Amino acid sequence: ARETSRIRLGTLVSSVTYRLPGLLAIQVAQVDQMSGGRVELGLGTGWFAAEHAAYGIPFPDKRFGLLEEQLEVVTGLWSTPVGERFTHAGRHYSLTDSPALPKPVQHGGVGGATGVPVIVGGQGPRRTPALAARFASEYNASFPEIADVPMLFGRVRAACEEIGRDPDSLMRSVALVMCVGADEAELTRRAAAIGREPAELREHGVAGTVSEAVDRLGELADAGVQRVYLQALDLADLDHLDLVAREVMPRLT
Repeated sequence: ARETSRIRLGTLVSSVTYRLPGLLAIQVAQVDQMSGGRVELGLGTGWFAAEHAAYGIPFPDKRFGLLEEQLEVVTGLWSTPVGERFTHAGRHYSLTDSPALPKPVQHGGVGGATGVPVIVGGQGPRRTPALAARFASEYNASFPEIADVPMLFGRVRAACEEIGRDPDSLMRSVALVMCVGADEAELTRRAAAIGREPAELREHGVAGTVSEAVDRLGELADAGVQRVYLQALDLADLDHLDLVAREVMPRLT
């Protein structure tokens, strides 16, 4: 956070099983202060049971209640006016007379409330859109079928309208695997390095030649996508990132 000046910082998804919400609110606020207001917080229910088992972290079957309460607590702590106290008595978490400090630098909460931008993602038909409408600055469709993106965004729009929130106040994003080559041979090599087939990557991600990647990103923009998270699976292939930065990004408008 202190060594950079422009890049946004944070997690697309931090599982609610990893941290207590009071401590999480403090940690995120402190990093937001350190970075001059560049942090974003993505929260989700978690999915990787084996990772939890490897580190001795409980992984309950039902986690949506945890997610809803964490969102209530974290955003509640941040938005509590300085000098006032925050109390929460829930099924999973209880906070009593909290000073609700420190505060983030940003006013990125819903309606401009004090807090970093919160990202809620998923493809659930009801509860995920409802949580995004209540708490999020951004809704993320994580690794969806491309054809499903308008439907997923439509659900979130309807959830916003149901509670009287302007749907256009919620940023809409997707996360997709990226695999781009300067030519077909380079694409095939990069796909093989991550154990994937070029045809499958083309169907489900931002993949192909530079022109194909630009076209796919254009399709996503036409579907209402305002932000794209591109997942590079071969972390050692820095030439891949250089290609995208040099050849793809300048062609986006």
